[in-house]
Amino acid sequence: MRRIAMPLVAPFRTSFGTETARDVLLVRVVTPDAEGWGECAAMSEPLYSSEHVGGAAEALRRFLIPALPRHADAYGVNRALEAVKGHRMAKAALETAVLDAQLRAAGESFGRFLGAARDRVPCGVSVGIMNSIPELLDAVAGYVEEGYVRIKLKIEPGWDVAPVRAVRERFGDDVLLQVDANAAYTLVDARHLARLDDFGLLLIEQPLADDDLVQHARLAREIRTPICLDESIESAAHAAAAISLGACSIVNIKPGRVGGYLEARRIHDLCRAHGVPVWCGGMLETGLGRAANVALAALPGFTLPGDTSASGRYFEIDITDPFVLEDGHLPVPAGPGLGLAPIPEILDRATTSTEWIPL
Repeated sequence: MRRIAMPLVAPFRTSFGTETARDVLLVRVVTPDAEGWGECAAMSEPLYSSEHVGGAAEALRRFLIPALPRHADAYGVNRALEAVKGHRMAKAALETAVLDAQLRAAGESFGRFLGAARDRVPCGVSVGIMNSIPELLDAVAGYVEEGYVRIKLKIEPGWDVAPVRAVRERFGDDVLLQVDANAAYTLVDARHLARLDDFGLLLIEQPLADDDLVQHARLAREIRTPICLDESIESAAHAAAAISLGACSIVNIKPGRVGGYLEARRIHDLCRAHGVPVWCGGMLETGLGRAANVALAALPGFTLPGDTSASGRYFEIDITDPFVLEDGHLPVPAGPGLGLAPIPEILDRATTSTEWIPL
């Protein structure tokens, strides 16, 4: 396990807090044939979800790594960790590292293993809450100029209708635009949220509490803007329940949130079978997590641009070769496993602690 400190190029504010740097937990698995890397999506504090970096490290140290069989592929890891409740982001990091090592040894890419149907994916960008609308418009203008094909605005009570209106008026109806509330509203706000219907949004993401599918189903009947669920979807079972209840018509798949890329693929397959569009969310990942997310986003059911932004959106210097936007798209790595690895000297400079745990 390796902890690294990654300063952000600019503060990133959402309805639950502001990040200025990423405290990232990486997992490195070494086998006789290869080594693999996984990135934990947990934040420094339990604000997006109940998980946080320190807790993930403790779960890995005390429970998850000791549960690993000495000889297992990623499916075996999945089964071995099933008895441990929760800790999905920690599990995802460990599963990804084992899968990366497995695929590197086999000479197979992440994308090929998952079932990628494209060699590049369209990219959106997530724009945090700003201090003023002029500041927001300047930020959006920069991202549009860079070539991002979709803009997502973070919203919260008091920062919703006015910024959305301003972006629409400035950039027109041709810009693909969506909003993300990170569970900042309640059903009492339904009439207010319905005011967003006038702006032709792709979706409103996670408007209500993460544990309330019933209220989301009610809200879906009261607004025209499609509801997308994020924090509410922690497994394929959750996705099935949400679809059955009518709580959403779009799903954001974040592999860390659902326990790994195997479960992410199950959710993709379920949604595709039910005609529900999906897209790949982001957690301000380094190049390691971004490589895996880009491979996932190349599956055929990912019909909406994801938060698979270029490395420069968040970091001045990434720990891998950077992902660079090309005509609004990022290429899917074609090499074995994740298709890239940390650059040793950059990784060493960013490292704050390391811990080796033998099996």
